[in-house]
Amino acid sequence: APPVPPQPWRIPVGKGGEAPAPPQGGGSSPRRGKGLFATRSIRKGETVFVERPVVASQFLWNALYNYRACDHCLRALETAEENAQRLLGKSSLVLPHPEQCSIRKDLHQQCPRCQVTYCSAECRQAALEQYHQVLCLGPSRDDPTHPLNKLQEAWRNMHYPPETSSIMLMARMVATVKQAKDKDWWIKAFSQFCSKTANEEEEIAHKLLGDKFKGQLELLRLLFTETLYDEHLSRWFTPEGFRSLFALVGTNGQGIGTSSLSQWVHACDALDLPMLQREELDAFIDQLYKDIEKESGEFLNCEGSGLYVLQSCCNHSCIPNAETSFPDNNFLLHLTALEDIEAGEEICISYLDCCQRERSRHSRNKILRENYLFTCSCPKCLAQADDPDATSDEEEEGEGETDDAELEDEMTDV
Repeated sequence: APPVPPQPWRIPVGKGGEAPAPPQGGGSSPRRGKGLFATRSIRKGETVFVERPVVASQFLWNALYNYRACDHCLRALETAEENAQRLLGKSSLVLPHPEQCSIRKDLHQQCPRCQVTYCSAECRQAALEQYHQVLCLGPSRDDPTHPLNKLQEAWRNMHYPPETSSIMLMARMVATVKQAKDKDWWIKAFSQFCSKTANEEEEIAHKLLGDKFKGQLELLRLLFTETLYDEHLSRWFTPEGFRSLFALVGTNGQGIGTSSLSQWVHACDALDLPMLQREELDAFIDQLYKDIEKESGEFLNCEGSGLYVLQSCCNHSCIPNAETSFPDNNFLLHLTALEDIEAGEEICISYLDCCQRERSRHSRNKILRENYLFTCSCPKCLAQADDPDATSDEEEEGEGETDDAELEDEMTDV
């Protein structure tokens, strides 16, 4: 038998060593299935684990609008100054302390055939070895009639910003299996992710594609089959299997955001400056973000999504004890404790943003049911079980205004 492929998504961190393997069947709700539990005491602010995704991909509209990211790890490729200039629409902008920018353009490399860009030789090689041999467009990169380009264009015409997923995440899953020597190992790796019933899969597809989802889904399936069919994955190309693949990505995909400007700001925050210089720099940064918001709105980051084995096992709580972040400006996910977690305690994150978590139990569960197909039974929701099942006038107005925001969070976790 061929050697077992390495697990590229598990990284030993901190005193606890390697992240603990998730137990099966955890959680307080029978619908949860999986859960992640601490095998030792974890202190507030401690990194629980750092995890690489099994597969990741930048969103297609994000890439089309020149949010330049490494085609493998999603590291932002622009310098902080270039990033700010583009978002501000002002090419004359000069950032102070340019030495605090971490982008190394001298390390960037391109695929010699299709010219997609990587942040390093390591990322180019990793992509080539895992999936890029199958997906490389070569000289057909700009050919609109190429099957892969037709698939991407069809997706863009169905899934407008704010984006929550990408057909290319699914394409990279197929390409990974097609290239692998041990195909069964990778198929088993992907099968670890949460699965849904046929009815739930249909609801997820409907949520991602809108009212015309059935016709859209069939068009995508036909294009997906034309582009990537593989007999080892024949089920994924049937109507039922493709819907199941959609559900896997829709319920397990973790949003990823990277920004060279954000990295520069954090580096500037750490500078030891005289008080007057510190006040001037802080005022400059505050005004810069205000100006960028007027020009570019909320779309500041290079954005994509990925599949993470351990993170996908984390259940939701409206009072989470951990949160995910991407402080390395790439697809490495850091799970950090928000409070002390004792051995044996479940590690939970929130699928809702800060504002959504402050809304009523009724409103929170409305979002969770629509986007994740479950009703929350965390301690906060149980404590509010007797509250009226109605939103306030303010929340009802907010619901109409925050549909897009809710969609943005749709891909955060299981």
